[in-house]
Amino acid sequence: MKIALDPYMIRHLSLPELCRATAELGYDQIELSPRSDFLDWWVMPRATKDRMAAFKQAMKDHGVGLATLQPMYRWASPFEDERQWAVRCWKRAIEVALEMGCDTLISEFGRGASPERSVGERPGANTKELCEAAWFRSMDDLLPIFEREGLTLSVEPHPEDWIEQLQPAVDIVRNIGSKALKISYIAPHTFYYGDDMAAMIREAAPVLAHVRVADTFNHKKSSQLRYIVNPPGSSQIRVHQHLDIGQGEIDWDLFFQTLAEVKFDGVLSACVFAWEERAEASSRFMRQEIQR
Repeated sequence: MKIALDPYMIRHLSLPELCRATAELGYDQIELSPRSDFLDWWVMPRATKDRMAAFKQAMKDHGVGLATLQPMYRWASPFEDERQWAVRCWKRAIEVALEMGCDTLISEFGRGASPERSVGERPGANTKELCEAAWFRSMDDLLPIFEREGLTLSVEPHPEDWIEQLQPAVDIVRNIGSKALKISYIAPHTFYYGDDMAAMIREAAPVLAHVRVADTFNHKKSSQLRYIVNPPGSSQIRVHQHLDIGQGEIDWDLFFQTLAEVKFDGVLSACVFAWEERAEASSRFMRQEIQR
């Protein structure tokens, strides 16, 4: 198993400094989430040859590896020009992964079109059916490349995606049947995924390649008043946290017990976002707790 740090809370560091900090925090693997100087949100990768070379050298110098890269593009957009641009960006991100020696790319199923277009140009464009159809077209374009290059693509249902629950996402991945396509389980999304965490992990196990660890509260508890949003009853709100283990309501004994039961041996990453003001302490704590 690779235990990685998602260094989003310390993204202000340069890539070489990030390698040093990752090692000092007790990790030997990086899960590189979007950042403006490498793989930024929605746009062509900014990873230059010189930047990649310096990043690779720093990883070597500090004894850390690149477990995953996370491209984020609008590959489920019902607007075909947006979808085609996303595929073009993905193809370049694959080239970056190959150059960096990273064999696993992670992403979300996608939230459809850009908000500006789905609200202003064609209200209601992001129906689940249109987004799913667009995503499948993107898989037709991209999975042959992943398979040819021997790479893994691990996707996660995310709150606000066209698919939010784990079980139908697992069905989609298994029905496609590509050796390159796997599923991610994101612990802080558990209460959007479904009601039985252990059963969901067991069902996902045959295609489970990647797990993110952070705590969250169950937004469905206390008459759905764990969080109060205004106006009351707002149907589009998707509130969740990425907290330190023990600060929310995930049953961590059950979580790790079930991962052990299914013999999970992929990438497991600490993925806390909530504590930039104490990022070092949070990252050290998460590494210690995961190890324990």
